[in-house]
Amino acid sequence: MDDSCKVIAITNQKGGVGKTTTTLNLGVGLVRQGYKVLMVDCDPQGSLTASSGILSPDNLDKTLSELMTFEMTGDDKDFVSLEGLVKSFEGADLIPSNITLSGTESALSNCLSRESVLIRTIEPLKKKYDYILIDCMPSLGLLNINALVAADSLIIPCEPTFLSSKGMNLLLGSVGRVKRQINPNLKIDGVLLTMVDSRTNNARDISSALRAELGTKIHFFDTGIPRSVKAQECPLLGNSIYTHEPNCKVAVAYESLTKEVIKLGGKTKDKSRYVSPR
Repeated sequence: MDDSCKVIAITNQKGGVGKTTTTLNLGVGLVRQGYKVLMVDCDPQGSLTASSGILSPDNLDKTLSELMTFEMTGDDKDFVSLEGLVKSFEGADLIPSNITLSGTESALSNCLSRESVLIRTIEPLKKKYDYILIDCMPSLGLLNINALVAADSLIIPCEPTFLSSKGMNLLLGSVGRVKRQINPNLKIDGVLLTMVDSRTNNARDISSALRAELGTKIHFFDTGIPRSVKAQECPLLGNSIYTHEPNCKVAVAYESLTKEVIKLGGKTKDKSRYVSPR
């Protein structure tokens, strides 16, 4: 196992909390700091793939699904070369996904060591990267269990709303079971508050309540990601926030988050390795 590469799963069983946006902008943010990054779209909806400028994910013939299928079967006919599969997005590499991943998740139920298919799939790639970021689907199914087993740590985006906070304990319960039974080294890097609207009392109250309730158990990132129309425009344009609006408050926030993540990992790199995509 290559200890120089850190695998981070960005996960929450609730949809619409900013998992894909965080994966994409954290990935590009790490590239801007001089790191080699691989992003893995582990969601059959292909949101990360589409947000990375691939307009028709369902037309791709090589995706994460084919890689995992080969790992499950070992058949030569299922072999998928990385050439032509890994895409590039603003300096970060991407393993794309599409709806075929749903069939792969169904096949996992009949597979030996079904919880460890993803970690076996990405293990040979770790020597090439400093960070591998896994964008998880909004569920607690077998694909997400695979992501938790493959990860060294988790980032949990959470919108400061009542419904988002209510489901947090379900996720933490699943994380605890995976940690006890399969991946004892799994850590939670922190909860990331997203779509924060500091102008409303409700958002401020729920943010404070979440930190008060869970802050003694798990880390909360100092950085919060503000709600912004600019961030919502990025997936439609196939850009990161750094390319779309580099000086906006969301870009500043993701740069701050990136530095927090780097500090947690104890990694330092020369930013001169970064070459602007423009």
